[in-house]
Amino acid sequence: MVKGRRRGAETVTEEVDGGVAELVPDPDRPRARTLLVDGAPQSHVDLDDPAYLDFAYQRRLGHIADLSAPPGRPLQALHLGGGAFTLARYIASTRPRSTQQVVELDARLVQFVRRELPLESGRRIRVRGGDARAGLAKVPDGWADLIILDVFGGARTPAHLTSTEFAAEVRRALRPGGFYAANLADGPPLAHLRAQIATVGTAFPEMCVVADPAVLRGRRFGNAVLLASDRALPVADLTRRAAGDPELGRVEHGKALSDFTGGAVPVSDAAALPSPAPPDDAFG
Repeated sequence: MVKGRRRGAETVTEEVDGGVAELVPDPDRPRARTLLVDGAPQSHVDLDDPAYLDFAYQRRLGHIADLSAPPGRPLQALHLGGGAFTLARYIASTRPRSTQQVVELDARLVQFVRRELPLESGRRIRVRGGDARAGLAKVPDGWADLIILDVFGGARTPAHLTSTEFAAEVRRALRPGGFYAANLADGPPLAHLRAQIATVGTAFPEMCVVADPAVLRGRRFGNAVLLASDRALPVADLTRRAAGDPELGRVEHGKALSDFTGGAVPVSDAAALPSPAPPDDAFG
């Protein structure tokens, strides 16, 4: 058993429901840690600066949170998947008085993160244990301004979070004009990503995808963030922000996104599969 074991001076490891979790110190930020589960990077948190987002896909989700409402306006946000609560901390920091719910299946991971990286008091972040889809079903109709899906079990998104039925539940829980953002992982030939665009498109008329150009070209495995809504998306602003990131991001929208999807068909619960497993060298 590895509970509470420290490797080196500061790295903390603990057995959680999903495997072995590690909190690894950031050499450049005294109170920052990277969360890994079974060697796969999950989150990065800086307790001194919760508005700092280190991972490229989390910065893209942060851009979406920034663009989801006028600056400073509190949000009602639902996070499906907790990790180290990076985006919940970000929204609490950038949009004080926001009301947020986090649904995380791994109860032991939640306990570990709460102990080692405690949430600031008064931040109005409620963490619920349980399955993401079951937690979503408990959210009142039209409650959320923003729903973020970032769920991985064994580095794969579970099948029941990839279907048309799930997308319809997301649409139900969003207020009119709300944003849905999903962190998706895929590699060549990008069949999963294309199918997810088609699937989410059954519930939302407006969509765009932001990712590393190499991922979109099918040259390597990586993360892509899918943004969907029932209103026009801030594509120009998102494109400008993604292009200015340390890791360049490209936005596909409109005809380019339709061409990229390439006739992929939506996936129902009956046919849904987990996202593909990353290659052995995906995390270096």
